Amino acid sequence: PVRVAKSTSRVAFAFEVAHIMQSGLQRMYTTTPEHPEGENVVFYVTVYNEPISQPAEPAGLDVSALLKGMYLFTRGAEAPHRPRVQLLASGVALPWIEKAQRMLDEEWGVAADLWSVTSWNELAREAIDCEKHWLNHPQDPRPTPFVTSQLQETTGPIVAVTDFQRAVPLQIAQWVPSDYHVLGTDGYGFA
Repeated sequence: PVRVAKSTSRVAFAFEVAHIMQSGLQRMYTTTPEHPEGENVVFYVTVYNEPISQPAEPAGLDVSALLKGMYLFTRGAEAPHRPRVQLLASGVALPWIEKAQRMLDEEWGVAADLWSVTSWNELAREAIDCEKHWLNHPQDPRPTPFVTSQLQETTGPIVAVTDFQRAVPLQIAQWVPSDYHVLGTDGYGFA
């Protein structure tokens, strides 16, 4: 049978690839009572050939969040009374927000938290599934999309950076719980 594409990932780091590949293989080839022939999914992973420094896997990495589509990669400096911003990026754009984090700290006194978005598409799909569930079961408590739960306790504006067109990270805009701005490559031919 043809397997249905369910997971589309854009990864920057080797440890992300390792976790996503392991999850994909387990889901597709592990038999369970619910899926006696393995789950009917395809994992589509985009990797780059850019010369990106490969950091060690962060201590305490939230693998579940990585697999759901986004996780906190690096927290900005803890300093009271400093403005804070949330920077989201995927793939080749991760080093761009790392550089932005340093510049914001050194030149502007702004703390920046860095989020690795391993799948804009999965975040949007899951949020739409939450909306569908609530629409079909209005008596149930309204489910909170994962992207909302990840960002609801953060402070400051949220800026997404991508080498794709802005439309890709804009998929999650309605579920982002703060001022949301997207920087993309619309019209520049980089994507």
